[in-house]
Amino acid sequence: MNLSPMAQATVLLTCYFSAASAAIINSSDNVKPLSTAEWGRFALWLNQQGATPADLLRADVSVLLQGCQIAQLEASRILQLLKRGHSLALALEKWQRAGLWLVTRSDAEYPTRLKQRLKNASPPVLFGCGNKALLNAGGLAVVGSRNAVTDDLLFTQQVGAKAAAAGVAIVSGGARGVDEAAMLGAMHSSGAVVGVLADSLLKAATSAKWRQGLMNGTTVLISSVYPEAAFSAAHAMARNRYIYCLADSALVIHSSTKGGTFNGASENLQQAWVPLWVKPTHDIQAANACFVAKGGRWAEADINNLNIAALMVSQPVPAMVVGEPAVAGYNTASQLQADLFDTSHLNSELS
Repeated sequence: MNLSPMAQATVLLTCYFSAASAAIINSSDNVKPLSTAEWGRFALWLNQQGATPADLLRADVSVLLQGCQIAQLEASRILQLLKRGHSLALALEKWQRAGLWLVTRSDAEYPTRLKQRLKNASPPVLFGCGNKALLNAGGLAVVGSRNAVTDDLLFTQQVGAKAAAAGVAIVSGGARGVDEAAMLGAMHSSGAVVGVLADSLLKAATSAKWRQGLMNGTTVLISSVYPEAAFSAAHAMARNRYIYCLADSALVIHSSTKGGTFNGASENLQQAWVPLWVKPTHDIQAANACFVAKGGRWAEADINNLNIAALMVSQPVPAMVVGEPAVAGYNTASQLQADLFDTSHLNSELS
């Protein structure tokens, strides 16, 4: 895995190279990498100095960093992080052996939608496996509860199959429940899938669940955190933002009045990243109607009449019946449910 000087400096400053709880080998490892917000401020400061991250690898970097006082961001911390070259080399070798790659905001493959919509709040580094070209494919974000009822899971799986037939990528979070239903529905119909994970990318990359899509080039799994990171609610919340910003439109299957699905959909409505469609539900405890009251739009409730093309435009159009593929890969609801609730390969995750 060859990194440009720009990418190398970015990774040194923003990434962990071992589990946060791992034993510290030397003093240069005992320093916290820059957060996305800190990196955004530091990158802006560098630009104002007429410099780039690549300039941080020069021998005279201490001179460049003189006067770098950005909201508790000390030059000494930057210098410590830059000394982690050996740890970076070991981590890159391990990640490459596992089939992982990474892209930074300075790389051409980095998702354009993330940079355009989040600007300096976009993650400085994305780890991934699978077809990197799908990062800029756009598509339909499908989100919902990890404890969804079987009817919602079957509806969601068929949304994935319909999207595949329409040539539209599914963007979701890889969590148990609605996320996996949408992604598996698309993958088993040879459709494009973009999975944005909040943790355990390395484990997911070797999971049999995603092997078909990863091997045939129709799936990409990405994460903004260390590939072996454990679950974190904060990472899950940030992941939800990335799901919307990587897509062209979004569909909420079911949401409670709190939690990751609710917060992600609410933020999307506030920021107006993409149009938000909402599946009708009879659950009076759900927040689905709240999203419509705040600017979302009801989607077609009958899966047979749901038109994926209609979801990809900013204004609703009359639904029409389109040719339906079979519910690929599943003959019964019990088979689908058994697959969806096999969580042996992933940590439990908020959705």
